[in-house]
Amino acid sequence: MTNLVSLCNITYGFVPKNSTDLFVKPRFTSRGDGITRLSVFDSNAKRIRNLRVGPIFCKSYGDAAAKMYQEDEIPKAKLIWRAIKLPIYSVALVPLTVGASAAYLETGLFLARRYAILMLSSILIITWLNLSNDVYDFDTGADKNKKESVVNMVGSRAGTLAAAVTSLVLGVAGLVWTSVNASNIRAILLLASAILCGYVYQCPPFRLSYQGLGEPLCFAAFGPFATTAFYLLLGSSSEMRQLPLSGMVLSSSLLVGFTTSLILFCSHFHQVDGDLAVGKYSPLVRLGTEKGSFVVRWAIRLLYSMLLALGLTRVLPLPCTLMCFLTLPVGNLVSSYVEKHHKVKKIFRIENCNT
Repeated sequence: MTNLVSLCNITYGFVPKNSTDLFVKPRFTSRGDGITRLSVFDSNAKRIRNLRVGPIFCKSYGDAAAKMYQEDEIPKAKLIWRAIKLPIYSVALVPLTVGASAAYLETGLFLARRYAILMLSSILIITWLNLSNDVYDFDTGADKNKKESVVNMVGSRAGTLAAAVTSLVLGVAGLVWTSVNASNIRAILLLASAILCGYVYQCPPFRLSYQGLGEPLCFAAFGPFATTAFYLLLGSSSEMRQLPLSGMVLSSSLLVGFTTSLILFCSHFHQVDGDLAVGKYSPLVRLGTEKGSFVVRWAIRLLYSMLLALGLTRVLPLPCTLMCFLTLPVGNLVSSYVEKHHKVKKIFRIENCNT
């Protein structure tokens, strides 16, 4: 019995036109698991040539089958970019900007200096969430094979945790200072609730994200709590200390929370197997990627349906509704991409054949 290897993913060397005419005998390294050359033989057992391939690793499943993985060499710069997770900081920008817009429509004020301080503080809070999440996922083993994990990259759990705590302290200080200057107790309580949601989401002993409660906590933190708090802070002035909580503000905060939760849901597609292995039962793990892609498609449709209903009933101003609908092509792109690629995995397959 000889293993016939599919050569479609090998980018170096000769690829046969008809694989049924060729047999491949791999040469393993001294460790017994890495293939560095593949010798190609014809039907008369005469070697044609050796194939040079990148590092390929095998995992045996007895005599029945085996699976082979090709380890990608990821550039350091790309790993750093992934570790920074720059797109995630949009969840700091969106609630703040939506709250500022609602405050401007209500009062005609835009407090640029306060907006800048709140933006910096929000970025520091998101940095805490990002770094502490890497630390606690490292503790549970969820990020064991995650190359872009900050802990794995810097090689120091304590240093990463210290940076996370420092970011949290500085971010909270900025939020508290702004709230005290605005003399708005409601905003302080709302922001404290949002940060508490972030803590119980990932930090021990709670780690509610492992129980599938990550998306509801995300909805509450970035939607009703953060967006409403920013609205109150950016609309407070010496003339107006207590802003009304109108239907426009509440509906806007719900849309922000819904969108942010959907982003979190989509971010788990590439790590379902790793989450399941460590007992992290997110909604996507419970549903599976096929049903998850169905949920994403209908969630996007529901989001724009809600937006249309709020616009037609004049709860949201018409210009805001029209601007939001400009993102519809992006929503369709996300839906179609998830639906098409939810099953894609980088697996280098080996099939067993009888000679």
